[in-house]
Amino acid sequence: MGNLGGSLPEARIAIIGGTGLEEMDGLTHVQEVDLDTPFGKPSDAILVGRLAGVSVAFLSRHGRGHRISPSELPARANIWALKSLGVKRIVSISAVGSLKEEIEPLHLVAPDQLIDRTRGRPSTFFGDGVVAHVAFADPFCPVLRRVLVEGCRAAGATFHDGGTYVVMEGPQFSTRAESLLYRSWGASVIGMTALPEAKLAREAEICYATLACATDYDCWRDGYESVSVELVVANLLKNVAVSQRVVQEVVPRIPRERACSCGTALKNAIVTDPGRIPLSRKRELGLLIGKYLVP
Repeated sequence: MGNLGGSLPEARIAIIGGTGLEEMDGLTHVQEVDLDTPFGKPSDAILVGRLAGVSVAFLSRHGRGHRISPSELPARANIWALKSLGVKRIVSISAVGSLKEEIEPLHLVAPDQLIDRTRGRPSTFFGDGVVAHVAFADPFCPVLRRVLVEGCRAAGATFHDGGTYVVMEGPQFSTRAESLLYRSWGASVIGMTALPEAKLAREAEICYATLACATDYDCWRDGYESVSVELVVANLLKNVAVSQRVVQEVVPRIPRERACSCGTALKNAIVTDPGRIPLSRKRELGLLIGKYLVP
């Protein structure tokens, strides 16, 4: 496998998740694509193949072998690399802790809201002479999220439709006081990876939705084992097969044409006078803003 300088393969849909997710029945014509971006290298080479007749890109979020901490993820490079392959939709597979009794370990959640508790992660492509304010009231694409729910149902998974995902900085797990605080907010799950991915995907005008896989009850629940690496990994491995089934159901259900507003998120978001945007930034961000700078 490999890409040796020829034209890049195209993919309409991308899956960001753990290593092994791409090892599923029905995936064919797999190519490995090694890319550079203005924001550095992505987490790993991107695997592009065909699933249910659709070109799909797979990216291992933490790198194969789980080498990259949540705080160190090159999220801008990851989203940029997928955008450069023509990706219009991203389905993110993410391990989370449950903050609700009814969301049991090994259940799946298709959240519809986010709370940002991260610190110091680059969360925008803009700045340095270009100001853009994208709408983010609904952080997950409603159309793609609905397809994800349909895929969970078709795959026979136990899932929860909707909920708030708290994104913490990590890499340490929560204190008990923090876990109880997030429960008092009515949050559903807690994890470390949905942001800044979702923000960057919106800026890149890519639809984004998360399939959150509950591995534990965080540390709030009395009488239950508190979250640990051993518990998370054990339940993650159990979730791989069901996540694969969901992806297999989701991919052919995604409509080719987009009816959401994600694809025009930057249309009225760039507030900088085009004449005052430095030429170097116009070139660097051409993949994102080039179509809006045409006279």
